[in-house]
Amino acid sequence: MNDLAKALGANIRAKRKESGISQDALALECGLDRSYMGRIERGEVNITIEKLYKIAAQLNCSAGTLLP
Repeated sequence: MNDLAKALGANIRAKRKESGISQDALALECGLDRSYMGRIERGEVNITIEKLYKIAAQLNCSAGTLLP
């Protein structure tokens, strides 16, 4: 996948870990499958703006702070 997706995924993972939330819990709160959340964090998929905002809301941050 491209560098942008990888950088976004790394930022999401870092913020999730900083927040002390498991990947399973974040996926559940966002209405996503845990394996899909893993693919997001590894930069294997391009996510929609809607998913980005859902993830940011659960991490208590703005979507912009997750963007590389």
